[in-house]
Amino acid sequence: MSSNVAGAAPRRLVIASRESALAMWQARHVQSLLAGLYPRTEITVLGLTTEGDRRLDVSLAKIGGKGLFIKELEDALASGRADLAVHSMKDVPMQLPPGFALAAVMEREDPRDAFVSGRYTGLAALPAGARVGTSSLRRECQVRASHPGLAVKPLRGNVSTRLRKLDEGAFDAILLAAAGLRRLGLEQRVTALLEPEESLPAPGQGALGLECRAERTDLLKLLEPLSHRDTMLCVTAERALSRALSGSCNVPLGAYAQLSGPQLRLRAFVGAPDGSRLIAGERAAGAEDAEALGTALADELRSRGAGAILAELEKQAGDERP
Repeated sequence: MSSNVAGAAPRRLVIASRESALAMWQARHVQSLLAGLYPRTEITVLGLTTEGDRRLDVSLAKIGGKGLFIKELEDALASGRADLAVHSMKDVPMQLPPGFALAAVMEREDPRDAFVSGRYTGLAALPAGARVGTSSLRRECQVRASHPGLAVKPLRGNVSTRLRKLDEGAFDAILLAAAGLRRLGLEQRVTALLEPEESLPAPGQGALGLECRAERTDLLKLLEPLSHRDTMLCVTAERALSRALSGSCNVPLGAYAQLSGPQLRLRAFVGAPDGSRLIAGERAAGAEDAEALGTALADELRSRGAGAILAELEKQAGDERP
């Protein structure tokens, strides 16, 4: 980082964050990193409760999707109450509203899903009829496709709430993002990590994104040192695929990219929520073609049957709207 950038740092920065324990950990992590870069800047965290946090009685797919976790944060950015917002990239809609920009994508934590149970060692060890809790149609689709005898049940709430419901016996096992458990110091709760071959992650899973107003060119420059090139390339490919397939909470979709030297490998799937249909594929390209790679694989999946699944899901969503 040049001394010019450090010298241009503002006297004060406010970070907007959801108030859950995990979101606040993430915001304070960014706060600490920024304090190391700009020691003369006062950096504070503004905690906000979002619509997604308040509406725990309804599935995200039915109330507007994961964008409900960031609207209040963007309102704080637009009004000037906050300078930047910290998001889990898997919660960020594929299209940001006009006037907002993704300033940085930070180095990825473990992107895998975690199997958590007090009695069983993994999905394959669960008996027929065992109750598996998850908030994700992506996870539900993959579990139903590979283990059709299991009973997949909805599970929402913050990490501690989900773990408590498991411990109280409401579920035989639950599925969570490994990154969240690691960040909260709960690695000991992980019974098994699900490899991408068993449970393909969500686009951006494990990575943090920093959002600000697009007009804040000063802030875009200040946040640049926190961006991680390899993670940005992988997440770009994953989000390009999801964007091309209109990925949302209504669509069981996974996408995971890995960089090996100059080559970027992208795996993805689109499926029906009940696991009866699952269209998967993979492609590789040069790292500089991340966006095009995601779009190309999306086109391939659509042509092989994903298009029909998406059309059916869109029709179902339309029928359920008031």
